[in-house]
Amino acid sequence: MTTAKGLFTAGDGVGCSGHKFSSGSHAEGRIVAKSMLQYLRDEGSKVTGFKETDQELVDFTYLPVRNYLDSCDYTTAEDINPNYCKPAGMAMRLMKMTNEYGAGTGTFYMTNGKSLEVLMDLFEMFKEDLEKIAAGDLHELMRAWEINHRLYTVQAHTRHIQYREESRYPGFYYRGDFMGQNDDEWFCFTNSSYNKETNEWTLKKEPYHKIISD
Repeated sequence: MTTAKGLFTAGDGVGCSGHKFSSGSHAEGRIVAKSMLQYLRDEGSKVTGFKETDQELVDFTYLPVRNYLDSCDYTTAEDINPNYCKPAGMAMRLMKMTNEYGAGTGTFYMTNGKSLEVLMDLFEMFKEDLEKIAAGDLHELMRAWEINHRLYTVQAHTRHIQYREESRYPGFYYRGDFMGQNDDEWFCFTNSSYNKETNEWTLKKEPYHKIISD
């Protein structure tokens, strides 16, 4: 659990570490799932519920399945349909846009302010298309929601790169428009928050306190 009571996270959600590989993220996910159940067991009625009704949550969760069933007979090839997008294609699209504009291998881990502005616009287009993501089975339903969650993670990560103009992370990304090493500005933490109602991100810097001396 994070410092926000009732908020659990794992994988890239824990500090967006560049060394957060699949095995560690999987282990953290299992720990989080068990911790959430323990939290619900211990807190019981103290845990506040959702504002939506149970049926609204069910309809929301299974919307990708409904998108598929409503239009899967429109074409002879179910993966090619003008009325919906499949998770595999959306995953490739998300990777392509971040690879080309967000300091991926396609640009040798280099990005700049203008590229990141383009990427933020692409994220908004991507979010609109996610409303039409479709799932033909339970595996694709899981992948559909994985893509939704991955978008928030990627947005947070690249927003930090955009905010930290002095950033340099050897082997992972560079800001081509701010290549100089600026330790005075670099040694700090950056906190971000997302307002779902206004679709706005807020970022701020927090002091870095060294606890181990050289």
